[in-house]
Amino acid sequence: MTDPSPSDKAAQNSLGELLSEVSRDFSTLMRQEVELAKAELRDSAKKAGRGGGMVGGAAIAAHMALLFLSIALWWGLGDAIGRGWSALIVAVIYAIAAAILAVVGRRALASIRGLPQTADTVKQIPNALKPEE
Repeated sequence: MTDPSPSDKAAQNSLGELLSEVSRDFSTLMRQEVELAKAELRDSAKKAGRGGGMVGGAAIAAHMALLFLSIALWWGLGDAIGRGWSALIVAVIYAIAAAILAVVGRRALASIRGLPQTADTVKQIPNALKPEE
């Protein structure tokens, strides 16, 4: 047996029954969408956690490499000009790198504008709900 057409259904059922059915269907749809979103978020969170751990491990390894390269530079320069001066030169190199990174990072943070498109569409929602004249 096939489902009746929407016009037949409207003719057979009262407005209250039809609204109840629409409400029930909408509620079911929303629950299913929320469950889908939860499943997708769980999967994404697992992948992000795994990737974040690997990036963290890479950062520690890079930090250690930088530390030992710095010691090698300090030691190598120390043989040529003395340990004190070589330590000062390595420190100045890092101070310059830190200043450049701070300026570039601050500029990048200042350029962030939040969610302009989302804010614009949210502002349009009340207008969409008003009846057209």
